[in-house]
Amino acid sequence: MRDTSQNDKTLRAVAVSGAGLLLSAEQAVAQTDVTHDADGVIGQVFDTIKPVTEAGFHGFFQLLDNQPIAFILLALALGTLIGKFSFKTISLGSTAGTLLVGVLLSMIAEAAYGITYSIPGILSSFMLLLFMYALGLKVGPQFFSGLRKGGLAFLAIGFIVFSLNWAICFFGAMLVGLAPGYATGLISGSYTITAILGVGQGALASGAYVPPVGTSVEQVGANMAAAYAISYVLSTVLTILLIRYLPRIFGYDAVAEAKLAEADFSGGANDPVPGAPGALTMGFTTVGVRAFAVTHKSFIGRTLSQLVEDFPEVPILRVVRDGKIMEMAKELVVQKDDIVTVRADVHDLIEKEGKLIGPESDSPLARNVPVEVADVHIGSHKISGKSLSDLGAALAGGVTVQALFRAGNELPLGPDTDVRFGDVVRLNGPDAAIQRAATLLGGTPVLFTMKSEVLYLALAMLVGYLVGVITVTISGIPFAFGTSAGVIMAGVGVSYFRSRNPNFGGPVNEGARSFLQDFGLNAFVAVLSANVGPKVISALGGDTILWLALIGIAGALIPPLVAFWVGIKVFGLNAIISDGAATGGRNSTPSLNAIMEESKSSVAAVPYPVAYAFTTVLALIGGYFSMILS
Repeated sequence: MRDTSQNDKTLRAVAVSGAGLLLSAEQAVAQTDVTHDADGVIGQVFDTIKPVTEAGFHGFFQLLDNQPIAFILLALALGTLIGKFSFKTISLGSTAGTLLVGVLLSMIAEAAYGITYSIPGILSSFMLLLFMYALGLKVGPQFFSGLRKGGLAFLAIGFIVFSLNWAICFFGAMLVGLAPGYATGLISGSYTITAILGVGQGALASGAYVPPVGTSVEQVGANMAAAYAISYVLSTVLTILLIRYLPRIFGYDAVAEAKLAEADFSGGANDPVPGAPGALTMGFTTVGVRAFAVTHKSFIGRTLSQLVEDFPEVPILRVVRDGKIMEMAKELVVQKDDIVTVRADVHDLIEKEGKLIGPESDSPLARNVPVEVADVHIGSHKISGKSLSDLGAALAGGVTVQALFRAGNELPLGPDTDVRFGDVVRLNGPDAAIQRAATLLGGTPVLFTMKSEVLYLALAMLVGYLVGVITVTISGIPFAFGTSAGVIMAGVGVSYFRSRNPNFGGPVNEGARSFLQDFGLNAFVAVLSANVGPKVISALGGDTILWLALIGIAGALIPPLVAFWVGIKVFGLNAIISDGAATGGRNSTPSLNAIMEESKSSVAAVPYPVAYAFTTVLALIGGYFSMILS
């Protein structure tokens, strides 16, 4: 019996062991499958970074070529970081920093490893258009005011920039004996207008210009491309620095001058026009929200409707009883020890209402009444013609008038100021009271929002883009308004009409608009730098590059310097306005961003579109004649 039992135990142990082995085998297979899948995923990851791990820097630059988004983000990050560093208050800024980093990366990739970066131009074009539209939204209300005040001066400054640039590049190339094509390339690169190359190529293709014997059409085209690449990079970086510090060079404080220009173009208004950045923010006000415990007999036992009639200067916003917020019904009776929240002049609240109602309370439940700021378009003809003092019913419940606008212009406030159909009134007060006031005024309140207005952005940019691509050819020269100019004017138009009616394309969150402006331009520059770097490498060599660099820099910097001086000395323009006009005449959008950063204001963009559009046309004509006169 003992042996049999022992045998049974042994058999059972073997069976258990066998089951365990079988189970372990199944687990091993499952584990193998999991490990295989994991190895596959990990292998895919390492396949992506394999060029870097195996080939070092060569693999790194190859990765940037395979993943152009990584190139753009790296250029943005390093460029922005470099742009923050300053030496004796002089810094590159984010735009010039991004351009410099991108060009260096693309040049190293081309020279050291034979990798030529090429990022689709549609990405950079779209980013530039986002920047232009966002900028148009910012300066729209000031644009037409600036045009009326200095339109002729802006055109004159633009013409000075164009004519000096053309003369320096064309006659400079002629004096040093540069071959045909170089002059046109210098004008295109130093002016940063790529379309001039197209005009030059058109003159070659049409036979308007015939190369001299021994020089092929292809060689002339290569000369244009080489001059363009060298002068483009140098002139872009140096022009950004020049424009940024032009006011300082002539002894002006950029920030102070910008504030003067803003005051001038706003007509002395204190509040931003409807739709402008900062329009829906609460400025300084003597009106405050306070809470009082009811102990005075004149308040105890009275209904809210009776208190409104007896004390119209003390609007009650909230009633708290036994720790609960009461419903604000007209028949609500105020009881002893209720806490009432009122909104009125702080001085009056301290001096009068405390004695009128009772001791002040610090109850958070009573004091936590959100106060909003809203723009309301007057849409009721019944209201039109009434004075602000006549709008007592509409402005009840703690609503106060912060500003009043007519045709985009701020009006002085007073009890006798009349309100007309189509005006925009800026109110501040509790949300419910503002909603009620807007209904009585015949409008819809436009409140601050964190959302972005995509519908108007897409439609306006589409219209501006289509207007910009319309081309008219005269004597073989194609003329177009340009997509950049078309889109910035679309932004100007939207913001202009929104200043008359805040419901038109708004509100636009300022944070979103500012992001589009900053990121759009710098992303455009990052893509541009990737595509320009290889052209710079191919143009290097011989004495020619020195002449291209010198003439290109002179053609880029001397014209805006002279034009700025003429603007402030001859036309008497504000330094920032003259700088903005010179920047537009120079067609340098990155430089515009630089002076806006330096002056901490967007007012430099007011004259920019006028000079920009005018000189774009002149530059195309000049590029064509620089080719046929070669």
